[in-house]
Amino acid sequence: MNHHTHPKAVLLDIEGTTSSIRFVADELFPYARRHLAAFVASNPEVAAPILAQVPGDDPVATLLQWIDEDRKETPLKTLQGLIWAQGYADGELKGHVYPDTPEALRRWTAAGLKVHIYSSGSIAAQKLIFGHSIAGDLTPFLSGYFDTTTGPKRDSDSYTRIVDALDLAPSELLFVSDMPAEVDAAHEAGLQALLIARDGGSADIHSLAEVLP
Repeated sequence: MNHHTHPKAVLLDIEGTTSSIRFVADELFPYARRHLAAFVASNPEVAAPILAQVPGDDPVATLLQWIDEDRKETPLKTLQGLIWAQGYADGELKGHVYPDTPEALRRWTAAGLKVHIYSSGSIAAQKLIFGHSIAGDLTPFLSGYFDTTTGPKRDSDSYTRIVDALDLAPSELLFVSDMPAEVDAAHEAGLQALLIARDGGSADIHSLAEVLP
């Protein structure tokens, strides 16, 4: 790494960085869709207050329509999160991580670096992916989680808030993401930042194995 200082901590995006971008679209969303009606039927006390926020005579049909339209409605997100939690707990779902992800988490942690996650998925959903990953429970290697309640990922102020929360100087935190606009925002806030492209496109790195130490 041709950087002036070794970072004290690492901040990682999930989709396209630690995990396949297809995992959410190809596994998580279809799983929630398949189990939605049954989950609502078998968990009425949990589902009732959520369904009360859904318009129409047939809230389940509306929710399924929202899934098909990729709508970011809060009741849908809440219900999907509960269904995924159940799926992970039952062992039916496992969070995808690339093989170099657990290796990097172990290497960085052993070198004294604290590793944090910053993703648009909720903190609860982030913990499920890493807690029930195909490589086992990776949460012991993670020191903290940030989601969009901190601010948008393309807004440099969000990264300033994260370094403040971690009590670091901006240059002591290294951010890794597959989104150029996010890397630019982190740079603007004074962070070290690397663009990762796992498909071999033009980027700083193509796997987490390339991030020292």
